[in-house]
Amino acid sequence: MPETNPSGGKREFLKVLLGGSFFAWLASVLYPVLAYMKPPPQAGVEVSSVNAGLVSDLPPDSGRIIKFGTKPVILIKTASGDLKAFDATCTHLDCTVQYRADMGVIWCACHNGKYDLTGRNIDGPPPRPLAPYRVTLQGDEILVSKTT
Repeated sequence: MPETNPSGGKREFLKVLLGGSFFAWLASVLYPVLAYMKPPPQAGVEVSSVNAGLVSDLPPDSGRIIKFGTKPVILIKTASGDLKAFDATCTHLDCTVQYRADMGVIWCACHNGKYDLTGRNIDGPPPRPLAPYRVTLQGDEILVSKTT
């Protein structure tokens, strides 16, 4: 008959207890570190209009990206002097678009998506047009606001 070691059960119990306490200690150290590294959620800033600068600062047949709260908006001054603004986020994969005067289009560099100067998608993978914004002038100041 094999002899049983009465201390064998105690030894296994201590191994489990010490192993569990080690993992508990490790979790108590890592959790605050990981929680600190995660950025806090930020509520979206609700903006109805922004000042986009002076008309005289934007040369004809050019564009610039402006901040509309937390979103990018592209402001374009056409060769004829018309001002247009659109959501600057491509409707394909959320890349930021840019105005290409040499092609006369709004262009997305990610997958060669193209939009005309009305925001309509004309080439490439973008599935929807760019959302338009309203542009108004107050003297020489350009105001960009959401369309309702």
